[in-house]
Amino acid sequence: MSHMELDLDAIEALNRRLLNGMAFEKGRAAPPEGFPALPEIPGGRYLDPGFQEAEWQALWKRSWLYACHADELPEAGSYMLWKNTGSPILIVRGDDGVIRAFYNTCRHRGAPLVKDMQGTARGLVCSYHGWTYDLEGNLINLRDKRDFTGLDMACMSLVPVRCERFGKWVFVSEDPDAMPLLEYLGPVGVQLAQFQPERMRFVEKHGFDIACNVKVMMDAFLETYHVKSIHQHTVDRFIDSRGTAIELWENGHSIMCTPNRRDGWRDPGTIGVRHMDTVTDVPRIHNLSFNIFPNLVTPPHASGVPILTFWPTGPNTMRVECHWFAPDWGDGKLPEVWHTRIANFDRILFEDTQFAPFIQESVESPGFRGITLSYQERRIYHWHEELDRRIRAAGAAAAPELMIEPVMDAWSGAEKAAAE
Repeated sequence: MSHMELDLDAIEALNRRLLNGMAFEKGRAAPPEGFPALPEIPGGRYLDPGFQEAEWQALWKRSWLYACHADELPEAGSYMLWKNTGSPILIVRGDDGVIRAFYNTCRHRGAPLVKDMQGTARGLVCSYHGWTYDLEGNLINLRDKRDFTGLDMACMSLVPVRCERFGKWVFVSEDPDAMPLLEYLGPVGVQLAQFQPERMRFVEKHGFDIACNVKVMMDAFLETYHVKSIHQHTVDRFIDSRGTAIELWENGHSIMCTPNRRDGWRDPGTIGVRHMDTVTDVPRIHNLSFNIFPNLVTPPHASGVPILTFWPTGPNTMRVECHWFAPDWGDGKLPEVWHTRIANFDRILFEDTQFAPFIQESVESPGFRGITLSYQERRIYHWHEELDRRIRAAGAAAAPELMIEPVMDAWSGAEKAAAE
């Protein structure tokens, strides 16, 4: 894929708003005039089985979700079995180089086509009765055709799953009517284009299982209010959390930008590795963090991009996956500094996750009635508002008393951020 065209006007306009926002945040004595007191988020949203089922159907089964990087499917026939929404989805690169997704379900009697989580195949063959599909999902052969009188093989292709790319990042959605991915990303895609996602190389991925509801962990990554408590000896030493500027965007997306405590400070993990020359000054100097709704968090940098994805594995369990991407480092092995960088990031991630099981215990106690949020935690309320919009749009059944009042519309978008 060729280099993405950058909308420099939009990128620099956001940079100016973020600089103004960080200056405002550092100097303010109270929230902006007119900012509403955020209603309490009912505690039952984290516990009620009915609400969680509505969330599952309206959110996880209908959203664009990050699946993998194109480098993980390097050649025709490379495939990955992806199960993060509960459905077995087969993501495969075709002979034409296109990456597609299908349900891993034979059209004969529902048996799986692949059982390994990753591999390479010249075709997709059901091991139960031998029905055979090409890499584009078309049924091309079956055993004992004579006994399937009138079968139209052209109508028996694998059932597709929406699969689209932003650069080399591959997303899937089980909603056949989902808007195109780039339209869905909106301003997030415009801003992330400067990090050259079409040229990023895959470095590695790993994950951690955590004993908490997925929303407990998502909430934590949408604010910096916890930094002084949880990250006293790491993140709090170099970022000024009281200066965090925030923008809220359509479709539940958002961004926050936090200044460094010292001018000219550089993360040691970014020294000695290649930097992308298309990244503008604000992301180079300060600390951005995007949320692509619902479950992707990325703090991109000119020297490389980590992506965190958060997945529910049960009502009170979840998994966080960490994916790393780097500018092309040329021939040879990954530079050694990257291993140190990833280990340091994991140490900070552990600080965030180690407290989560204890939070879950408290959330399940009679003392937990709901969540009271402040102005600087408004990204959390914005996220929950979007969840409720999805539930209503899907017609999913959720107890009315667990839904929240939409109050953030007037505080969303670039216009309001500029006014601040």
